[in-house]
Amino acid sequence: MNVVLTAEAAGDLDRIASYIAAENPARALSFVRELRQRCEGLAHTPKAFPVLARYEHSGVRRLVHGNYLIFYVVGETDIAILHILHGAMDYEAVLFPSR
Repeated sequence: MNVVLTAEAAGDLDRIASYIAAENPARALSFVRELRQRCEGLAHTPKAFPVLARYEHSGVRRLVHGNYLIFYVVGETDIAILHILHGAMDYEAVLFPSR
């Protein structure tokens, strides 16, 4: 399966890198690399992580990496990374704004 970052997820990575780079530029690069590798790893086991409780109908799954949550959906040929957000955020408001 192909792993595809949406524009929103790419923007999330940019914001994460900028935030970390303010204190530690080298760690910003390595951490974003780790996040990308975790996303790419989904190609091997796309359904290994749970669908969001209360939002099963959406098919959105969540993978945890440190304090960050990688939200994605599994399609027939692709895995779309929707967002990569800090766990302290109200991710439901970002993922499901019309709830």
